[in-house]
Amino acid sequence: MRVIVGDIGGTKTGLAVAEVDGGRVRLSAVARYPSRQYASLADIVRRWMDDTGVVCDLGSFAVAGPVVGGQSRTTNLPWSVDAAELARLLGFSDVRLLNDLEAVAWGVDALGPEDVAELQAGEPGAVGNACVVAAGTGLGEAGLFWDGARHRPFATEGGHTDFAPADEHEFALLGFLQQRFGRVSWERVVSGMGIGNVYEFLADLHRAEHPPLVDEALAGNGDVAAAVAQTAAAGCPVCSETMAMFARLYGREAGNLALKLMASGGVYLGGGIAPKNLSLLRAGDFLAGFLDKGRMRELMERMPVRVILNQQAPLLGAALCNEALGARG
Repeated sequence: MRVIVGDIGGTKTGLAVAEVDGGRVRLSAVARYPSRQYASLADIVRRWMDDTGVVCDLGSFAVAGPVVGGQSRTTNLPWSVDAAELARLLGFSDVRLLNDLEAVAWGVDALGPEDVAELQAGEPGAVGNACVVAAGTGLGEAGLFWDGARHRPFATEGGHTDFAPADEHEFALLGFLQQRFGRVSWERVVSGMGIGNVYEFLADLHRAEHPPLVDEALAGNGDVAAAVAQTAAAGCPVCSETMAMFARLYGREAGNLALKLMASGGVYLGGGIAPKNLSLLRAGDFLAGFLDKGRMRELMERMPVRVILNQQAPLLGAALCNEALGARG
């Protein structure tokens, strides 16, 4: 089967042609576009088709937001996407929409050893439910139900559940963010925007002067999360504290989802932040947060934890989802 697949994020949109044969996916004509420079997904797909000359009338698109009845209002983009309308506009015979983290979950079984980095080995030969937690522009979460023979992925909007502080420092962070946002979700602290929020809290707490690179980003001339990470690597104490706190919070929320889904088959970290910060995640704060589950610590230690290095996982998953669900009619 040949299908146009897409990974529509708040920052970038990736598109490709996927050919599926026996559960194996081959991608070609892969390209990425800045999402916010386009008024709609249809506009990006048209641009990609013009750039590549690809002709195909099937589409499977992973979007960053909840998908209900073939429709989605993207969480971090001002778009409404309707599968039927998109098919009409593009002249396709069929379009499938799925949540972006659901797509990553579909792609997990297509990953090889070279596509992941291990943070915790877990129990050898572990099988069972699994989950994906992805910090990027936002915070996405998905589950994989193990039916005894294969994983069956499903979407969640768990990244928008209430942030739960665990010590005085985190309670102070909650209070700081409540003044700004009112309700505070996990996405406000575990994401690209979360890194910026944690940094601003700590800079205010320590009455610290912003480093020039971070100051410029906060003024709107750059990516705050990237600036904080880069300045942390250069030795800035507040930025280093920010990244350590972010890693601990990321671990805690990944552990929360792993407990709720009993993810004995593995916990996968997707999104763009984890693979760029492997040394940070291996430094100890992430696993400290992940394992900090009181009487459940021994259970958490048995769960494999891996970082997805293959950034094409959502495209692979969109193709495999279309193949599996299409085959079932």
